[in-house]
Order: sequence, then C-alpha cells, then structure tokens
Amino acid sequence: MTENIITAPNSIKIERALISVSDKTGIVDFAKKLASFDIEILSTGGTAKTLTDAGIKVKEVSEHTQFPEIMEGRVKTLHPKIHGGLLAKRDEDDHIKAMQENDISTIDMLVVNLYPFVKTVQSGADFDTCIENIDIGGPAMIRAAAKNHEHVAVITDPQDYEKVITSMEETDGHIGANIRKKLALTAFSMTATYDSSISSWLADQAQEAITRRTSFSGTLKQKLRYGENPHQTAALYLTDHSVRPGAARALQKQGKELSYNNLNDTDAAFELVSEFEEPAVAIIKHANPCGVAIAEDTLAAYHHALMCDQTSAFGGIIATNRPLTADLATLITERFVEVIIAPKVDDDALKVLQKKDKIRVLETGAMPDKEQKRKLVKCIAGGLLVQEDDRYIINEDDLKVVSDREPTDQEMKDMLFAFTVAKHVKSNAIVYAKDGATVGIGAGQMSRIDSSRIAAWKAQQAAEDAGWDEPLTKASVVASDAFFPFADGLIAAADAGVTAIIQPGGSIRDQEVIDAANERGLAMIFTGMRHFRH
Repeated sequence: MTENIITAPNSIKIERALISVSDKTGIVDFAKKLASFDIEILSTGGTAKTLTDAGIKVKEVSEHTQFPEIMEGRVKTLHPKIHGGLLAKRDEDDHIKAMQENDISTIDMLVVNLYPFVKTVQSGADFDTCIENIDIGGPAMIRAAAKNHEHVAVITDPQDYEKVITSMEETDGHIGANIRKKLALTAFSMTATYDSSISSWLADQAQEAITRRTSFSGTLKQKLRYGENPHQTAALYLTDHSVRPGAARALQKQGKELSYNNLNDTDAAFELVSEFEEPAVAIIKHANPCGVAIAEDTLAAYHHALMCDQTSAFGGIIATNRPLTADLATLITERFVEVIIAPKVDDDALKVLQKKDKIRVLETGAMPDKEQKRKLVKCIAGGLLVQEDDRYIINEDDLKVVSDREPTDQEMKDMLFAFTVAKHVKSNAIVYAKDGATVGIGAGQMSRIDSSRIAAWKAQQAAEDAGWDEPLTKASVVASDAFFPFADGLIAAADAGVTAIIQPGGSIRDQEVIDAANERGLAMIFTGMRHFRH
C-alpha cells in the first residue's frame, strides 16, 4: 500500500488514550511520550501498575467507568463508557448528544495487545489455563477502535510505537489519516489471526479434523526477494499455532538471504531426515531427493547419499538429523551447495563453513516430531484443498509377503528404508536402495515405467561416474509409491538387478505382477497403503 492510495479525512488530536497490554515491550517509553503531549492515560490491572511504577500518571478504567472489575477481571472494559468513547463519531450530532446524555468521554487512542493465547498453548498448559487466556475485552475494543479509525488510532503492535510517536512529534500531537488506516489494518489482521488460532486449537481439542469453516493464521517473518520466479512476489509467514522445528523457524547462522525455493527445498530435506532414528543425510534438488542414506554416522551417510546422483547434488540442499560436525562440513564444502540444515551446528563446523560464507547454514534446535498431526493446505481456483500430512510410518507388522520367496533381513530393512524415502519423492516415485542408501531415484513421471527406467539409468550413470563396472542397482531393492498397474514396471526393475520389491498392491493385475516376480525369483511385499506426493 502507498500513502497516496490510503486516504481518510483529517488528522486527529489525541487527548485521551487507553492502554492495556500483555506484551509490555516498549510500553513505558511510549506512555511517557504520550504523557509529554498532556494526554490523559486510562489503564487496567498490570499495565496500570507498570506505568504507575514508572512515574506515569494513570487513571484506572474502573474509576473512569465508575464500575468495578468483576468475575476475576473477565469484565472490566466491556462497558458503554469504554465502547461509547471508542465508537462515537465526533462529527455526528446524534453521537455527540448520546455522549453528553450518558457522561461518555471520547477515547482517541487505543493501545492494546492480547492475552498470550498462542504462547500458553505452546507451553503445554492445561485446557482450563488455555481457556482463561482467550481475550474477550481486548478484541472487542480493538475491533471498535479499528472500525472507527476515522476518529481513533488503534495500536496493537509494539513495532508501531516509534512510527506513531514520530508522526505526533511532527504534527503537535496529531495522527494522520493514512497512519490510522494502516494501524486499523494491522488491528483487524491481529484479531483475525487470534481467532483463527483459537478455532484451530479447539478443533484439535474436539478431535475434529474437518470443520464446517476453517481459517489459517500466520505472522510475517520476512518478505522474500521473489517467489518461484523473479516476477512473483513472495513472503514467509510463521504459523501462529505451531512451533515445529524446520526451515521456517530455524536460526540462520550464516549465508545469503533464503529464497522461496530455498525454503521449500530445505523444508522437504529436513522433513525427510526426520523420518529416521539412525544418523541420516538427505540431498534435495527441486524438492525431490537425489540421494538419501542412513549409516553409523553422518560422514558415512553423506558419502553414500552423494554416490546416488553426484550430478544432481550440485547446488543442492543438505539436511542431517544429527549435529553438523566439522568433519562433515569439510566434506560438504568440497562441492557447491545452497543450504545446510541441522538440529545443531557445532562451533568448529561453523568455522569451516565460514570459508564458504555464501552457503546458507540453518540450525533448528531440535528435530520435528514425525508423528505430529499437521494440516497441509494447497490453493486451487476458488478454494483450498486441506488434508492431514502423510505421517504414517510402515513397519514390518503392516507388510504382507506375496511372493514365493521370503525377503532376507537385509532386504526387509532396505525395503522399509526405500519406501520411507519414496514417501518424499514426487509421484510417480520409484526408489532403488541398497545397504541403507538410495542408489537410484525416479521422480515425477506421468508413467510409472518411465520412473523405473529413469531411476535405473540414474543408477547406471552413478556407477560409471564412480568407475564401477556394475550398476548400483545390482542386488538392490526397489520401492514404488503406488501399485504397479502392469508387470512392465517390475520387469524393468528386475532387469536393473533388484532382488526384492515393496509396493502398496491393490491393482486388478496384482496376480500378473506377482507371477512376474516369482518367475524371476524376486521377493515382493505389499504394504496396503500408498504414498502419492504431488
């Protein structure tokens, strides 16, 4: 928005302000500035005490209304003398008459921020405590003042204190129309996101995954240079109802500003490594893994992940589920990478990485809970698609052996690993794996047979790059995110050298595929569930 677009009538002179804030950041200095303009200050409870202790003259709201706070403070500002003072139109005779008849004084400025509901929920507080931190009087006053912003300035964010004071100093205690309109926008955005957070929490408490109406709230963290392409505007918002560790909330230890694509890819990488209990490393390019491995330590995991597709790994995103060590940082910096993300970055590792100071290094402080329920949202024309995220984790009890041959223990481990990785590959997804590492990945093809061929070709290229005579897929296993509709996909995998296959099953041609596996001596298991990722 620009100043010449946002217009309202004249500047207003501030004579009386009501201040009631939970977040008291900067409030004393702000109130002192107001007092210097001979503005009468009304206040409540803890805010009044804070201001009084700082030597600022304050009139208690209960004195102003001639009505005491009741019901443990639940009712204190819900009073005609407060809402009349905020809602009155100063240029309407009927409103002026009503104020005179009911002894209502105008309130020209409202400074309010709300009970810390979100922080209370995030702290793990019990149900009753969360309920008590739902603000009622605050939102009511904010909405009243914001609606009447032609006559009232409403301030809900401490970041706006300086802007307001500067305006008042330049205009002898007045606040301009453009500023008031922008403050009203911020105010209505606050009450909207506040109510959204409450409804999301109540939906969780009521165990209602799908509600009649839905809303999502967030707070701007940063404006991004652009979106997926330079002609698209973009920004990063932090969701108000979740503190899930990841790219959005990570501490950036060094490097250039993160782009839209960086954030999207880094989130994909970190969510992938969070699936594994063992030390894991994932290398991501364009939101698809080009190499993933688990091992006894992250050095070995990185080495095996890189072997899968060294060409695609160039300029990729690297995620690990263990602290980033100096040894791993040294290996990583031998190649060009865009972003590294880890739950912790050792000081020695950061010293190594500082030699490549353009690499973006993110520290999350913790790993995300792979079993946490989350909602994923996708915009379509005229609507939103909302679903729970794909958090189901396959284990051996879920599996059904459908081939004549039982898989070996190692094949079973590798199949579970490959199927977990396939969950994070764009469909149609085919993942070859061996000894806890991917050796070929086919992603995002319209035909499953094409994904199978691409994955095998990638594995062949990786072997040639390493100077090996045999393809990496020899004696490997393969995972498919959905069933094989025909036997050709399985045959392509068999030709690449696989010994075992994991897939959901459920095709009308399952028996044809099972027969093809038996003819080639392959072990095959059905999971009974798929992992489409679009």
